Amino acid sequence: MVNTDEFAKRLQLVIDYYGESASSFAEKIGVQRSSISHILSGRNKPSLEFVLKILSSFPEVELYWLLNGKGSFPAPEKSIQTTLELPPTPVVTTETKKSESKTDKVIERIVIFYSDGSFENYQN
Repeated sequence: MVNTDEFAKRLQLVIDYYGESASSFAEKIGVQRSSISHILSGRNKPSLEFVLKILSSFPEVELYWLLNGKGSFPAPEKSIQTTLELPPTPVVTTETKKSESKTDKVIERIVIFYSDGSFENYQN
């Protein structure tokens, strides 16, 4: 779960970093001003849609940092796609610890989120 108070502090850092007011920030990400106010005050929790709007409008914000406070902000130089012809290729790695047997764990579901807000869901 996302710690709402800590998320609100990180959201305020993002707003301050870009020199925005809550109103102008809300306009840039396409939400109502009250949404920002309610999240900053701790009244509401951020929705997935809200978080994705921040990430698509401000590419320097990293998802893991925004949600958990781990990582960096602003993100180190990210390459920005100039064409949207093909979705980015997801990187999938599989590692098995030597102490674990392959039969101990089974992947039940994989969800891939794309920068345009779409996603793919794969279930076993």
